[in-house]
Amino acid sequence: MNNAQIAKIFENIAELLELKGEDQFKVRAYQRAARTIDHSPLSAAQLVEEGRTRELPGIGKELAEKIREMVETNDLDFYQRLKAEFPEGIADIVSVPGVGPKMASRLWKELGITTLEELEQAAEDGRIASLPRMGQKTAENIVKNLHADYRKDTRIPIGAVLPIAEELLAIIEGLPGIKNVTPAGSLRRFRETVGDLDIIGTADDTEAVIKAFTALPQVEEIISAGPQRASVRLQNGFQVDLRLIPHESYGSLLQHFTGSQSHNVVLREYAVKKGMSVSEYGITDVKTEVITHFADEKSVYKHLGLQYIPPEIREGGAEIEAAERGEIPKLVELSDIRGDLHDHTNWSDGNAPIERMIEAARAKGYEYIAITDHSAGRGVANGLSVERLREQIAIIRDLNQKYKDIKVLIGSEVDIRSDGGMDFPDEVLAELDVVIGSIHSAMGQDRDTMTRRIIKAIENPHVDIIGHLTTRLIGSRDPVALDEEAIFQAAAANHTVLEINASPSRLDLKDSHIYRARELGVMLTISTDSHMPEHLDYMRYGIAQARRGWCEDRNILNTRSLPELLEFLKGSR
Repeated sequence: MNNAQIAKIFENIAELLELKGEDQFKVRAYQRAARTIDHSPLSAAQLVEEGRTRELPGIGKELAEKIREMVETNDLDFYQRLKAEFPEGIADIVSVPGVGPKMASRLWKELGITTLEELEQAAEDGRIASLPRMGQKTAENIVKNLHADYRKDTRIPIGAVLPIAEELLAIIEGLPGIKNVTPAGSLRRFRETVGDLDIIGTADDTEAVIKAFTALPQVEEIISAGPQRASVRLQNGFQVDLRLIPHESYGSLLQHFTGSQSHNVVLREYAVKKGMSVSEYGITDVKTEVITHFADEKSVYKHLGLQYIPPEIREGGAEIEAAERGEIPKLVELSDIRGDLHDHTNWSDGNAPIERMIEAARAKGYEYIAITDHSAGRGVANGLSVERLREQIAIIRDLNQKYKDIKVLIGSEVDIRSDGGMDFPDEVLAELDVVIGSIHSAMGQDRDTMTRRIIKAIENPHVDIIGHLTTRLIGSRDPVALDEEAIFQAAAANHTVLEINASPSRLDLKDSHIYRARELGVMLTISTDSHMPEHLDYMRYGIAQARRGWCEDRNILNTRSLPELLEFLKGSR
């Protein structure tokens, strides 16, 4: 089993234990173990082989033994025995948005509901509405969510695809005779979800490379194979298309298969007006029928009289017109980032002590890192009371005496309550360097109520940043209903920063929101929402998301030096 599969089993165990009414500490131990193994930079097999499993945060002797069993046997006896204690369909009920383990347990024990069909019937005939603390609205929401299509589509979140792609690319780059290996398609454009993986390369002997590629041990099935192209299905079910071409045409092929389709359509229409025809093989002069080949991508755009267009913004919007005028901005880069403003530790639901997070930020050369553990209202995340927060403040102040090359900012991710009030009183918020206001509850509010709620937080002079605005989880939770335009205008008017949450499961704000917020003059920050040191690497996803929104470094708060950052925060308050 790979890390993702092991993590999924731990998540399932946590749900089943919660169904049983087990101690919450035990439930959270499995939830934390799932996050830890899922985000470990080392494979579970390697950790077991090297005897290093217990080095992972939160992995003790018992959990380490379970990981070993799954790696060695591809199964877990404890999980099978636990599943046997419940009706077969209970997991489907738990997975319905808005239900969860506690409600599923009640529905099973009090109404005998064990299938989705029984769940829908009970919601419609009034049995669920009649249960104490349920009501008609709960029943209506269950029916709505059952009728919605929550099945995963064929596209996969980029956070799951990119590590697979990079591992495979490293292998392909080692095949004899291959050069210029590059991912194309939506992965190269850093779309939030990816379909099939397209890989472009060049080779002197394309047939030999194709033969070696299809013989890789990761390949489960050869869908098709020819002298210059092969499509395969990997053992993890992912489809990969490898296309090879002579070296001199690499630029055209890469441009064509990077897409998007809309971008390529607009580009071809532009070329036609110039008397040229664009294809994956080159650019043809329509009058002379002479074809020009391009070994690099920038030359393709230059030949058309266009400024180079970065892959992330090739979506068929205004990029061709901007490139014709030479107005493509210098998009923000990872090297522009000076620090991270949203990070959790084991004081709340993170996996690492404060010092480990600081050391990880120092290793990246950051000037600052903000420790922003949850407020008390986030009980499931072990949120901090005012007393615990002040204990943490004292510790961070001491650490700032210890570390002279990085500033540790004192912060908190504070829940925005259902009425728009903050989970800490203003006098407490005033003690903090950075306050992030976030929605974690009452997500079913109507559009107007949710909009007023968020704007009230924006207008609080102590709130510096609004975190993961829409609360979405890609592929598993829809965004809340809100008036984005009104919120962006309020943020601009109040100098409140909006977060681009770089966690690959969130990527919130999405690209179109970023584009519009930037247009309205909203200051943005790219934050990783890290829960362990390795999560600081999520910054690259946030950078890509910001680039898709056409952001320059001046649009991103944490590209500023520490003095500039502190001046901005002070001024906004």
